[in-house]
Amino acid sequence: MNDAEAVTAADGSVGLVEAHTFVYQKPFTFEDGQSLPEIRLRYETYGQLNETKSNAIMVCHALSGDHHCAGVHDVRDRKPGWWDLMVGPGKPIDTRRFFVICSNCLGGCNGSTGPVSINPETQKRYNLTFPAVSIADMVRAQSYLCDFLGIDQLHCVIGGSMGGMQVLQWAIDFPERVRNIIPLATTGRQNAQIIGFNAVGRSAIVHDPKWQKGNYSSGDGPDVGLAVARMMAHITYLSNEGMQHKFGRSRRDDAKGHDFLDVEFEVESYLRYQGRTFVGRFDANSYLYLTKALDHFDLYGEDNDLEQSLSCVKARVLIVGFTSDWLYPPSENRAIVHALLRCGKEASYAEVSMNQGHDSFLIHSSELFKLVTAFLS
Repeated sequence: MNDAEAVTAADGSVGLVEAHTFVYQKPFTFEDGQSLPEIRLRYETYGQLNETKSNAIMVCHALSGDHHCAGVHDVRDRKPGWWDLMVGPGKPIDTRRFFVICSNCLGGCNGSTGPVSINPETQKRYNLTFPAVSIADMVRAQSYLCDFLGIDQLHCVIGGSMGGMQVLQWAIDFPERVRNIIPLATTGRQNAQIIGFNAVGRSAIVHDPKWQKGNYSSGDGPDVGLAVARMMAHITYLSNEGMQHKFGRSRRDDAKGHDFLDVEFEVESYLRYQGRTFVGRFDANSYLYLTKALDHFDLYGEDNDLEQSLSCVKARVLIVGFTSDWLYPPSENRAIVHALLRCGKEASYAEVSMNQGHDSFLIHSSELFKLVTAFLS
């Protein structure tokens, strides 16, 4: 057995995977009215599309995610995709049955068109000349990818957090193209506290001297500001109970005798690590754009009428909330289900008890896995 076969034979792994780039070679007009001559989406697929093209599942990623949600890119690295626990043969999203698609969202920085992309007219990065991107823009770009793949209707669209917003947008904007949806740990709109957290994160970036109004050089950007933004955001993804269990007030062994401003507590060290690794894989301008897209997402609208937004949904719906999620708490997930039920839609709600906070949907949970498996069956 060679290395590639060994990876594929691993427990539930889709094995070695390769990313592809879809080019939409027509003008793409954003919700803000601006347009680009073309857009690109970086994506991966797993499993096989059946003859009737009726077994496709779209996976939508969260803010810091990308198109690589399952398998590995390199037999030497063996770093799996961000949802490898969920996607694969014999897993809840079973690639023996389903053809799974995951794309880096429009506005991202991992191969899809975003602020880091080169403007063909100027041969320079778009940076802040990039149009304001919305959740609806991301979903419309994904619909063009489905067109390219020859898929008229998706069996299911699934995702958590910002991915959950995209899932809901799919069901609203393309009701005839989606049979089932599973939004996880999401909301119909962000509350003032979460908008405030995002604003502070953006402030850390734009006040970093190296931001230079978005015109920083590749490899020499506002790393400190982006790391701070990530550190603070990461706290919102966790829970007090989970952090206390994992770190408590534990101190680092090498902190004794150091300056009092040095990293002393284990939780400090963990957050700095999160910030440091994030800087290595994410673009600061993309972070600004995507958090703005989160803030502007609002299914309630000026009339505060969630039912009106959801009235066109035709998909069968399962929404899952998590008990320790205070970013998008269970009450906000339940509100979406209640609105759907008042509209006469086929919707159900499940609440999973976990202490890992908002990120619970990314962590192994037999209860969550059973829910997804049963719903897709």
